Amino acid sequence: MRTNDSGAEIALNSGGVANLFHKSANISLKYRILFGTCVSAMDFPTDGFEGLVFDLDGTLVDSMPAHFEAWCEALSQVGADGVFGEDVFYAMGGRPTKDIVVQLNEEYGLKLDPDTVAFAKKKAFLERLDQVTLNEEVVEYAKTWRGKVPMAIATGGSRLVAEKTLQVLGLSDLFDEVVTADDVTNGKPDPEVFLQAAERIGIEPTKCVAFEDAAPGIMAAQLAGMQVVAVPAPMHLV
Repeated sequence: MRTNDSGAEIALNSGGVANLFHKSANISLKYRILFGTCVSAMDFPTDGFEGLVFDLDGTLVDSMPAHFEAWCEALSQVGADGVFGEDVFYAMGGRPTKDIVVQLNEEYGLKLDPDTVAFAKKKAFLERLDQVTLNEEVVEYAKTWRGKVPMAIATGGSRLVAEKTLQVLGLSDLFDEVVTADDVTNGKPDPEVFLQAAERIGIEPTKCVAFEDAAPGIMAAQLAGMQVVAVPAPMHLV
């Protein structure tokens, strides 16, 4: 048993399958992570693949603190202060906003409108784009492969937020395709966003390497058949 940076516990069974679950008094999250599909912690591959697929928030860019502040502001506006703890927020990283609102409603007996909360959260985050910075190590790796292999982004964020983030951080021209929550029916941990990213760049999923920072995204990429590089959360000194 070991604990990751967000407070989640990872337990490996004898078959190499891990159960990742977050300890929360109110929200119980459990993901099965298939480490047999080659999950590595920032071990950048140099061969054996034909395409690269990157998550955006928390992977290419250090944006999660700004996203959490945006969540707090949005939930405060609808009278739901304090229902979304920071530890739970990180455990649910990569999931579409509306899906998270649905789960909050189920867990807390709330009746929040997913569209209303999503709009408020999007607006609050865009107002904080100046707080977002590059994850330099991952970005530099992506730059070394530009023009050599097709590359895509597979994000749980909306297209507007993803494109604004890429534009502000100067990453818009680095990737061949961008797949967002607006392009799929099922968000992470469903593999749809990764499968669509592979399809758009014309590479079989099993020949792609995915970069992800959060449990739902890691699971989604693995279910898509991709090898995964697990990106650790940036350290914030206070």
